[in-house]
Amino acid sequence: MTAEFRYTVGPETAGQRLDAFLAGQADLGLTRSRIQKLIDDGQCTADGRPGKAGWKLESGQEIVMRVPPPQSTELVAEAIPLDVVYEDDDVMVINKPRGLVVHPAAGHWQGTLVNALLGQIEYDEDDEGVGGTLRPGIVHRLDKDTTGLLVVAKNDRSMVALQEQIRLRQVKREYLALVHGEPEVDAGRIEAPIGRHPSDRKRMAVNLKNGRDAVTHFRVLERFKDFSLVVCRLETGRTHQIRVHMAYIEHPVAGDPTYGRRKLALGLTAQALHAWRLGFTHPATGADLEFELPPPADMQAAIDLLRAADRS
Repeated sequence: MTAEFRYTVGPETAGQRLDAFLAGQADLGLTRSRIQKLIDDGQCTADGRPGKAGWKLESGQEIVMRVPPPQSTELVAEAIPLDVVYEDDDVMVINKPRGLVVHPAAGHWQGTLVNALLGQIEYDEDDEGVGGTLRPGIVHRLDKDTTGLLVVAKNDRSMVALQEQIRLRQVKREYLALVHGEPEVDAGRIEAPIGRHPSDRKRMAVNLKNGRDAVTHFRVLERFKDFSLVVCRLETGRTHQIRVHMAYIEHPVAGDPTYGRRKLALGLTAQALHAWRLGFTHPATGADLEFELPPPADMQAAIDLLRAADRS
């Protein structure tokens, strides 16, 4: 059952941030980061309005904090069908659909790719290196609504080898992205550090002060009226990297609800971003493997619509 806590702001705490005020409530007993997450999830109100962590409080305000019961973090195997592009004893390459979360986290303990993998792969209990308890086999990730190629390790040896290839930037990862506008150049390199957005914890941003190094290469494949189809190649792998970098150069990914234009276009309901090509060295045989997949139906329909408009 969800617990509810009520507080009235006194003169001595007026002017405090909402999250700091709640962190000082002994009966609540939550860390500041947990409080911020609950606020972001809409679990806190101030005088009946949904709160924000950075709000400065006024004397007499009524604060209501709701704390849902903790969710079980025990991973369970689930019979979730996967589109397997390639599989052997060491690796699996899948075509991740839109809407599938890769690894469990708060709010997504079930229905993830990891749950699906546990339902299909018998991991050895002694293989402690296969991604850890919450990420068995996960070498790299794709955003929930990004589609396309993703490689999974099926044993400890493969996990270690593929992670090393990622670290040494030896894995080829190319994405198709339909973006707003037309870049001034046919190809370019975006080098801008990425970190948490300074005021919105759910977003990432180019953060020159606290961001981590991030490099994206892009090449224009086709130009349309008001849009372009580009290939993006990752040199690093930061959260939301392509989406943040393309928005940074003022060519956000079409259909992106977080970093794109507010008005959705071309019938898209999510970002038109697809992991198109994936290449790596097989961890056991040493063979060079490379895969390529066409974009999903809705993204292809948007591209076809733009091509048809150009011909008319």
